[in-house]
Amino acid sequence: MELTKAGDYGVFGVIYLAKQPRGKIVSLSEVSKAENIPEKFLAKIFQSLTRSGLLRSHRGAGGGFSLARPANKITVKELLESIQGPIYFTKCLSNLYDCDRKEICKLRSLWKKAQDYSMKILTQKTLADLIK
Repeated sequence: MELTKAGDYGVFGVIYLAKQPRGKIVSLSEVSKAENIPEKFLAKIFQSLTRSGLLRSHRGAGGGFSLARPANKITVKELLESIQGPIYFTKCLSNLYDCDRKEICKLRSLWKKAQDYSMKILTQKTLADLIK
């Protein structure tokens, strides 16, 4: 499991939004400059996060982005998966991958335990925890 550049930028961009007063609309260029993230790349990430319901997009003069929910209601897991898709330690843990050894593989069971533990942590931690 590796955090992509989009995942990295997305998390930092959303943390920036979470640090703002609740309901404040922040321009994309402000987030881009403050977090040193290429604006066009950030726009694509924020569009994805808007479609997933984590961000709210505001059009027109004074437009920009804001959190769609309070920071303590958005988990790190939800944020990462909205940017990168489902998180798997290895592709053998994905339901899309069919391995003929999956019932007997000891390594798979180890990866499953590690993934379950990691997902528990990412589900327990929220944006509010990251900005404390």
